[in-house]
Amino acid sequence: MANGVVQAAGLSVPRRRRSGRRLARHKSTIAFLMALPLIALIAALVIYPALYSLHLATLNKSMERFVGLGNFAFLFKRELFWMVIKQTVIFALSAVIFKALIGFVVAHFVHNIPAKGQRKWRGMLLVPWVIPPAMSTLAWFWLFDPSYSAFNWVLTRVGLDAVPWLGEPLWARFSVILVNVWYGAPFFLIMYLAALKSVPEQLYEAAAIDGANWWQKIWYITLPMMRNIIAITVLFSLIVTFANFDIVRILTNGGPIDQTHVFATWAFQLGIEGGDLPLGACVSLFMFPILGVAAYFILRDINRRGTEA
Repeated sequence: MANGVVQAAGLSVPRRRRSGRRLARHKSTIAFLMALPLIALIAALVIYPALYSLHLATLNKSMERFVGLGNFAFLFKRELFWMVIKQTVIFALSAVIFKALIGFVVAHFVHNIPAKGQRKWRGMLLVPWVIPPAMSTLAWFWLFDPSYSAFNWVLTRVGLDAVPWLGEPLWARFSVILVNVWYGAPFFLIMYLAALKSVPEQLYEAAAIDGANWWQKIWYITLPMMRNIIAITVLFSLIVTFANFDIVRILTNGGPIDQTHVFATWAFQLGIEGGDLPLGACVSLFMFPILGVAAYFILRDINRRGTEA
C-alpha cells in the first residue's frame, strides 16, 4: 500500500507540472489578447509614422521623385546641421545630468521627512511636472522677457546688470536647459523616492554598526540598490529631452541666429514652416541612431547586472 501511495505521488508531480505549464500558457495568451488593442494603437501611432518618415526622407521637396540618400547628403554638407547635433546633445545631456542630481538630492530630503509631512512635500514638488509644459514655459518666457523680466528687476534692485536671457546664445541655452530641468526634475524625484522606499532599512542599520558614514551608505548601499531605476529613468528622460519641442519653440524658437535649435524645432522649421517635408523627416530621423546607441549601452548594463545577480 505504501508503494502505491509513492507511485501515486510520483505520478501526480508531472501532472501538476503539466497543468501548471498549461495554466501559464493560458494566462500568457489572455494577457497578450488583452494587450493587443494597446499594441495595435502603438503600431498605428508610432511604427507607421516612423516608416512613413523613412519613405518621406527618400523623396524630393515636391515629394514626386525618389532621391534616395540625397537629402541626407545635403544635410551632411550644412554646417547648421552639425551645429544642431552638437546643441541637441549638449542640451539633452546637461538637462538630464542636472535633473538626475537634483532629483536624487531632493528625493533623499523628502525620504528623511516624517511620514506625515511627506505627502504635502510630494504634492508641492510634483507641481512643475503636472503643469502642461507649454503653459509653464510661457510663464518662464515672461520671466525672461527683455522688457519686463522679473529676474532682471531683482538683479537691478541689488545693483547688478540686467541679463539678456534670450538675446545671447550662451544665456539662451542656459535658459532653455534651466526650464527643462525645472520641468523634469520632479519625475526623477518621484522615481528615486519610490526606489528609496524599497531599500531595506536593515542594510543601513548593519552599515551603521560597522561604522559606515553617510557617504559610504550612499555609495555602497543606496546607489547599488537604485542602479537599475537610475538607468531606466535616465534613459526615459534622455529620450523625452532629445525629442523636446515646446520649451525651445516657445522660449527662443531656435534663436538667436539658430543657436538654440534642437532636432525637433529645426525639423519643424524645415518641414512645416519651410515646406520641405522630406528634409524635415531626415532631420527628425537622426534622433533614432543617437538614442538607439544610448539605449543599447544602458539596457546592456542592466541585463549584465541581472545575469550577474
